[in-house]
Order: sequence, then structure tokens, then C-alpha cells
Amino acid sequence: MTTLADFATAVTARAKGRIRGTVRLAMPDLGTLFVDETGAIESDKEAEITLTAKSDVFKNIVSGDQDPAMAFMTRKLKVDGNPMRALKIGEILSSDP
Repeated sequence: MTTLADFATAVTARAKGRIRGTVRLAMPDLGTLFVDETGAIESDKEAEITLTAKSDVFKNIVSGDQDPAMAFMTRKLKVDGNPMRALKIGEILSSDP
């Protein structure tokens, strides 16, 4: 995954029908995705939870190489919103569809 469109495709495969509410994945080095139960789109519109990290951190979470909870605890992943819901979202993003 090197482009925002690649991330949108990968996140949609995992999130579609599984995410409750809205989440924004902010990657300062690449762009922003808006995710809901229909999937991910390139957009910076407001969401209930915002997860912020470099694109390589999200890439590792989506590929299963990075535990989202560990990324949060090591401050590689920042959460704006309910941390427990954010970790659930992280689990969904890191699991196979």
C-alpha cells in the first residue's frame, strides 16, 4: 500500500459491514480516509473517532504486522475519541475480512 487509494481498498475490505459509527484515519504524510459501515473513502470530514499515525504505521496495522494496542501504547498511533472503541476499530482493521 503506497497510495491513499490502496489504503481505501484495503480498509474497505476489512471495515465494510463491521465498523459501527464513523472513524477518520489521518495520515499526515499521505492523506485522510473517512470510514463507516460502507467502507473507506478519501475525505477529511469529521468522524466520531480520529486515529492519527504515519502511513507506515497504518500499513503495518492493516497487514497484521503491528498490533494496534501496542502502536497506541508506544504513541505511534494517536486517538481522538473513545480509546476503547478505537482499539476495537484497530482490531477490525488488523483482522482478515
